[in-house]
Amino acid sequence: MNAVSAGVGATFDRLWSQLFPIGRTPSGGYRRFAWTPADLETRAWFVAAATERGLDVQIDRNGNLWAWWLPAGWLGEPHDAFVTGSHLDSVPDGGAYDGPLGVVSALCAIDVVRSRGVEPTKPVAVVVFADEEGARFGLACAGSRLAVGALAPDAARALTDTDGVPLESAMRAAGVDTRGLGRDDEALGRVGVFIELHIEQGRALVDLDAAVGIGVGIWPHGRWRFSFAGKANHAGTTRLVDRHDPMLPFAVAALAARAEATRHDGVATFGRLQVEPNGTNAVPSRVTAWLDARAPRRDAVEAIVHGVELAAGSSAAEHGVAITVTPESISPVVDFSADARSRLHDVLGPLPELGTGAGHDAGILAPAVPSAMLFVRNPTGISHAPDEFAERADCLAGIDALAAVMADWISP
Repeated sequence: MNAVSAGVGATFDRLWSQLFPIGRTPSGGYRRFAWTPADLETRAWFVAAATERGLDVQIDRNGNLWAWWLPAGWLGEPHDAFVTGSHLDSVPDGGAYDGPLGVVSALCAIDVVRSRGVEPTKPVAVVVFADEEGARFGLACAGSRLAVGALAPDAARALTDTDGVPLESAMRAAGVDTRGLGRDDEALGRVGVFIELHIEQGRALVDLDAAVGIGVGIWPHGRWRFSFAGKANHAGTTRLVDRHDPMLPFAVAALAARAEATRHDGVATFGRLQVEPNGTNAVPSRVTAWLDARAPRRDAVEAIVHGVELAAGSSAAEHGVAITVTPESISPVVDFSADARSRLHDVLGPLPELGTGAGHDAGILAPAVPSAMLFVRNPTGISHAPDEFAERADCLAGIDALAAVMADWISP
């Protein structure tokens, strides 16, 4: 690899400074939920940055943005393209780097490749996938899931946010024609390989003393909605023996999640909770909580969820509370393309390989097109939080790696 020039470093700084303030909250984190004004502002930023580079920006049938760099004299539709990019939306109070680093790095990588005089013989695209985090409508990677057919159009149309706004309505309000939602064979047919650059959401590269690593795969994971239905009553006058308090079996479920994850070498988290009527002096009538469970093997994920459900069900029965458990999204294990990973090593040398428990659009695309990932070192390991961070030098190393891979794929 060649070190990136000072000019590319300045370009990275400029693009990053443009994107950095959008959707920032007083906590220092971000709320760029899909199809909200903050998300639309990031999308407009991307269109402007891509247009500044002479790229042809298109929006596909599922709301994903594609910016194309075609070889001189190219006729017809793109095919066998080198595609890179990520997403721009965030989790509640998420960090600055999760998603945007991959998009900014992709634009900078094109600048690097051009500055080195590479004339592409294959098309290049930078893609921004819509609603990767699922923070608003509850389903992660909605844009890429729709593209590969992993999310049915009617199921997507049934998704609503906490205010009851349907996903389809939000997309239409943003100017997206939703009549064609669903598997997009035209877009998939253009892709020769998809390489997603992302900040590492852990500390493996810190321990390995490496700025950049190659992703080998993604753990199986999913989200399950636990609904505990009790009976609302007065917190001061209702005897303990007369209560049907749904908060009690939820508490058991939260503790069981930690215990079951430990038992099965995985991770599990109840990170989202809704309490009704949510009054300080009222016994709740209902508690709805979302379990996120992940592990290296599918059977371990299933065992974690089953164990939590058993513990919660036993407590619910004890307290006269009804419980229902509904899977909202389940993603199988992903092994990235061996050929793509081998070529990454050919170009970049013996970089460390690592798996991840975090979901990514690359994992959704992997069954449909050859896909792989590059990870940039995260010095603290913190992600999905305001303290998420990557050193500038490591970000530039990631751009250099991505540019080298891009140049190798598209040059004779």
